[in-house]
Amino acid sequence: MKFGVPTSVAGICAAARAIIESSAMTNITIPNVRTQVITLGGGCFWCTEAVFVRVQGVLDVESGYCNGHTLNPTYAQVCEGDTGHNEVVRLTYDPRVISLRELLEIFFVIHDPTTLNRQGNDAGTQYRSGIYLSDEADREVAQLVLNEVNAALSGRVVTELQALNNYSPAEDYHQDYFEHNPHQGYCAFVVAPKVQKFVQTFADKVRHD
Repeated sequence: MKFGVPTSVAGICAAARAIIESSAMTNITIPNVRTQVITLGGGCFWCTEAVFVRVQGVLDVESGYCNGHTLNPTYAQVCEGDTGHNEVVRLTYDPRVISLRELLEIFFVIHDPTTLNRQGNDAGTQYRSGIYLSDEADREVAQLVLNEVNAALSGRVVTELQALNNYSPAEDYHQDYFEHNPHQGYCAFVVAPKVQKFVQTFADKVRHD
Protein backbone atom coordinates (compact mmCIF):
# COMPACT_ATOMS: atom_id res chain seq x y z
CA MET A 1 0.00 0.00 0.00
CA LYS A 2 1.50 3.31 -1.07
CA PHE A 3 1.47 6.55 0.85
CA GLY A 4 0.62 8.66 -2.21
CA VAL A 5 3.11 11.42 -1.37
CA PRO A 6 2.94 14.54 -3.60
CA THR A 7 5.91 14.77 -5.93
CA SER A 8 6.94 18.35 -5.27
CA VAL A 9 7.71 20.43 -2.19
CA ALA A 10 4.88 22.80 -3.10
CA GLY A 11 2.55 19.83 -3.44
CA ILE A 12 3.58 18.46 -0.07
CA CYS A 13 3.01 21.81 1.62
CA ALA A 14 -0.36 22.16 -0.08
CA ALA A 15 -1.33 18.67 1.06
CA ALA A 16 -0.30 19.44 4.62
CA ARG A 17 -2.35 22.63 4.59
CA ALA A 18 -5.37 20.81 3.16
CA ILE A 19 -5.12 18.11 5.81
CA ILE A 20 -5.03 20.70 8.60
CA GLU A 21 -8.03 22.55 7.18
CA SER A 22 -10.08 19.48 6.35
CA SER A 23 -10.90 18.32 9.87
CA ALA A 24 -11.17 19.54 13.42
CA MET A 25 -7.96 19.28 15.40
CA THR A 26 -9.13 20.06 18.91
CA ASN A 27 -9.85 17.28 21.37
CA ILE A 28 -13.47 17.07 22.42
CA THR A 29 -15.20 16.16 25.67
CA ILE A 30 -18.61 14.51 25.77
CA PRO A 31 -20.26 14.33 29.20
CA ASN A 32 -21.77 11.12 30.56
CA VAL A 33 -19.89 8.86 28.15
CA ARG A 34 -18.14 5.76 29.48
CA THR A 35 -14.79 6.09 27.78
CA GLN A 36 -11.90 3.68 27.37
CA VAL A 37 -8.16 4.29 27.08
CA ILE A 38 -5.45 2.63 25.00
CA THR A 39 -1.86 3.80 24.58
CA LEU A 40 0.05 3.15 21.36
CA GLY A 41 3.67 3.51 20.28
CA GLY A 42 4.29 3.60 16.56
CA GLY A 43 7.32 5.79 16.03
CA CYS A 44 7.41 9.56 16.48
CA PHE A 45 4.33 10.66 18.41
CA TRP A 46 3.87 13.65 16.10
CA CYS A 47 2.81 11.14 13.42
CA THR A 48 0.50 8.96 15.46
CA GLU A 49 -1.14 11.94 17.16
CA ALA A 50 -1.83 13.62 13.80
CA VAL A 51 -3.69 10.52 12.61
CA PHE A 52 -5.73 9.68 15.70
CA VAL A 53 -7.07 13.20 16.27
CA ARG A 54 -8.91 12.63 12.98
CA VAL A 55 -10.54 9.34 13.96
CA GLN A 56 -14.26 9.24 14.69
CA GLY A 57 -14.91 8.28 18.29
CA VAL A 58 -11.51 9.35 19.59
CA LEU A 59 -12.21 12.02 22.19
CA ASP A 60 -8.72 12.90 23.34
CA VAL A 61 -5.17 12.27 22.13
CA GLU A 62 -2.18 13.02 24.34
CA SER A 63 1.45 12.54 23.37
CA GLY A 64 3.58 11.09 26.14
CA TYR A 65 6.19 8.63 27.32
CA CYS A 66 5.71 5.21 28.92
CA ASN A 67 7.14 1.88 30.00
CA GLY A 68 10.56 3.17 30.91
CA HIS A 69 12.34 3.39 34.24
CA THR A 70 12.87 7.16 34.54
CA LEU A 71 10.18 9.16 36.33
CA ASN A 72 8.76 12.07 34.33
CA PRO A 73 11.47 12.08 31.66
CA THR A 74 12.10 15.02 29.39
CA TYR A 75 12.10 14.75 25.61
CA ALA A 76 15.86 15.27 25.62
CA GLN A 77 16.34 12.39 28.06
CA VAL A 78 14.12 10.07 26.04
CA CYS A 79 16.02 10.93 22.85
CA GLU A 80 19.28 9.91 24.52
CA GLY A 81 17.92 6.37 24.65
CA ASP A 82 18.75 5.60 28.27
CA THR A 83 15.32 5.98 29.91
CA GLY A 84 13.68 2.89 28.41
CA HIS A 85 10.65 5.02 27.52
CA ASN A 86 8.67 4.86 24.31
CA GLU A 87 7.11 7.82 22.50
CA VAL A 88 3.39 7.10 22.61
CA VAL A 89 -0.07 8.55 22.22
CA ARG A 90 -2.72 7.92 24.87
CA LEU A 91 -6.15 7.64 23.26
CA THR A 92 -9.39 8.21 25.12
CA TYR A 93 -12.24 6.92 22.98
CA ASP A 94 -15.95 6.19 22.92
CA PRO A 95 -16.38 2.42 22.36
CA ARG A 96 -19.93 3.05 21.12
CA VAL A 97 -18.44 4.81 18.10
CA ILE A 98 -15.18 2.97 17.49
CA SER A 99 -13.90 -0.31 18.87
CA LEU A 100 -10.45 -1.25 20.11
CA ARG A 101 -10.11 -3.61 17.17
CA GLU A 102 -10.78 -0.78 14.72
CA LEU A 103 -8.25 1.48 16.44
CA LEU A 104 -5.63 -1.25 16.26
CA GLU A 105 -6.38 -1.88 12.59
CA ILE A 106 -5.65 1.79 11.91
CA PHE A 107 -2.52 1.60 14.09
CA PHE A 108 -1.07 -1.30 12.13
CA VAL A 109 -1.67 0.41 8.79
CA ILE A 110 -0.05 3.75 9.67
CA HIS A 111 3.24 2.33 10.99
CA ASP A 112 5.58 -0.55 10.23
CA PRO A 113 5.33 -3.16 13.00
CA THR A 114 8.17 -5.27 11.57
CA THR A 115 11.11 -2.91 12.20
CA LEU A 116 12.66 -3.25 15.65
CA ASN A 117 13.22 0.10 17.37
CA ARG A 118 12.81 1.99 14.11
CA GLN A 119 10.27 3.80 11.95
CA GLY A 120 11.76 5.01 8.69
CA ASN A 121 14.84 7.11 9.50
CA ASP A 122 13.87 7.42 13.18
CA ALA A 123 15.91 4.87 15.12
CA GLY A 124 16.05 4.11 18.84
CA THR A 125 14.11 2.23 21.51
CA GLN A 126 11.82 5.25 21.89
CA TYR A 127 10.43 4.47 18.43
CA ARG A 128 9.52 0.84 19.11
CA SER A 129 6.13 -0.57 18.18
CA GLY A 130 3.96 -1.14 21.22
CA ILE A 131 0.44 -1.53 22.58
CA TYR A 132 0.05 -0.57 26.24
CA LEU A 133 -3.04 -1.57 28.20
CA SER A 134 -4.79 0.50 30.85
CA ASP A 135 -7.37 -2.26 31.26
CA GLU A 136 -6.35 -5.94 31.29
CA ALA A 137 -9.77 -6.75 29.83
CA ASP A 138 -8.43 -5.35 26.52
CA ARG A 139 -5.60 -7.88 26.31
CA GLU A 140 -7.63 -10.58 24.56
CA VAL A 141 -8.69 -8.32 21.68
CA ALA A 142 -5.24 -6.75 21.38
CA GLN A 143 -3.53 -10.15 21.31
CA LEU A 144 -6.00 -11.44 18.71
CA VAL A 145 -5.36 -8.50 16.37
CA LEU A 146 -1.62 -8.75 16.97
CA ASN A 147 -1.67 -12.45 16.09
CA GLU A 148 -3.64 -11.77 12.90
CA VAL A 149 -1.21 -9.08 11.77
CA ASN A 150 1.78 -11.25 12.63
CA ALA A 151 0.37 -14.12 10.58
CA ALA A 152 -0.31 -11.81 7.63
CA LEU A 153 3.27 -10.52 7.80
CA SER A 154 4.87 -13.96 8.01
CA GLY A 155 5.77 -13.76 11.68
CA ARG A 156 7.87 -10.61 11.37
CA VAL A 157 5.91 -8.39 13.77
CA VAL A 158 7.94 -7.02 16.71
CA THR A 159 5.12 -5.06 18.42
CA GLU A 160 5.19 -5.47 22.20
CA LEU A 161 1.97 -5.90 24.19
CA GLN A 162 2.29 -4.79 27.81
CA ALA A 163 0.39 -3.19 30.66
CA LEU A 164 0.83 0.59 30.68
CA ASN A 165 3.53 1.59 33.15
CA ASN A 166 5.15 4.82 34.29
CA TYR A 167 3.24 7.02 31.85
CA SER A 168 3.77 10.79 31.77
CA PRO A 169 2.58 13.39 29.26
CA ALA A 170 5.08 14.93 26.89
CA GLU A 171 5.92 18.62 27.02
CA ASP A 172 3.23 21.06 25.92
CA TYR A 173 4.96 21.94 22.65
CA HIS A 174 4.61 18.32 21.48
CA GLN A 175 0.81 18.38 21.81
CA ASP A 176 -0.99 19.02 18.48
CA TYR A 177 2.44 19.42 16.91
CA PHE A 178 1.34 18.82 13.32
CA GLU A 179 -1.51 21.31 13.64
CA HIS A 180 0.87 24.01 14.84
CA ASN A 181 3.77 23.19 12.49
CA PRO A 182 2.35 21.79 9.21
CA HIS A 183 5.12 23.24 7.04
CA GLN A 184 8.03 22.15 9.22
CA GLY A 185 10.15 19.73 7.19
CA TYR A 186 9.45 16.56 9.18
CA CYS A 187 5.74 17.31 9.32
CA ALA A 188 5.48 17.97 5.59
CA PHE A 189 7.55 15.00 4.44
CA VAL A 190 6.81 12.36 7.11
CA VAL A 191 3.66 13.22 9.09
CA ALA A 192 1.47 14.50 6.25
CA PRO A 193 1.85 11.33 4.12
CA LYS A 194 0.84 9.16 7.09
CA VAL A 195 -2.26 11.26 7.66
CA GLN A 196 -3.01 11.11 3.95
CA LYS A 197 -2.69 7.32 4.02
CA PHE A 198 -5.14 7.10 6.90
CA VAL A 199 -7.66 9.34 5.14
CA GLN A 200 -7.42 7.31 1.95
CA THR A 201 -7.52 3.88 3.63
CA PHE A 202 -10.12 4.54 6.32
CA ALA A 203 -12.41 7.12 4.72
CA ASP A 204 -15.38 5.86 6.74
CA LYS A 205 -13.50 6.46 10.02
CA VAL A 206 -12.46 10.08 9.36
CA ARG A 207 -13.94 12.63 11.72
CA HIS A 208 -15.66 15.55 9.98
CA ASP A 209 -16.82 17.64 12.96
